[in-house]
Amino acid sequence: MQFTVKGKPQGKARPRFSPRSHTIYTPSKTTAYERIIALKFKTAGGKCLPAGHYVAVDVLAFFPIPKSYSRHKRQDCIDGKIRPDKKPDADNILKAVLDGLNGYAYDDDKQIVEAICRKYYTGDEEGYIWVAVREVNTAGGQNDEGK
Repeated sequence: MQFTVKGKPQGKARPRFSPRSHTIYTPSKTTAYERIIALKFKTAGGKCLPAGHYVAVDVLAFFPIPKSYSRHKRQDCIDGKIRPDKKPDADNILKAVLDGLNGYAYDDDKQIVEAICRKYYTGDEEGYIWVAVREVNTAGGQNDEGK
């Protein structure tokens, strides 16, 4: 299953503490982004892999090229010679995607045995993420829970 989420890639924001209610919560911007990821997965026809199946998730994050870059530097970005080394961090982008897919692409994120996130520049002014979710087959076929 593969799908795309348009818009500048976002990372999972740190949990916040509410001094009024004395609770920890996820910022609304992160929650909204995770909902969009889940919706795009469902819209693309994604099905939930049940417990007992291994899962691999690949994420390619494409960032818009900064407008301040020269024509030469922009071309280097398009050619992959320059890659984004700015925030959000790759691990936070991956965490947002994995949390957004939890309960939709797989029963529980403990099923994930492989995960990759790569960051690139794109000529697209908006940016986007491309996500692939697949079952990982083992030599004996389907894995047995608890083994």
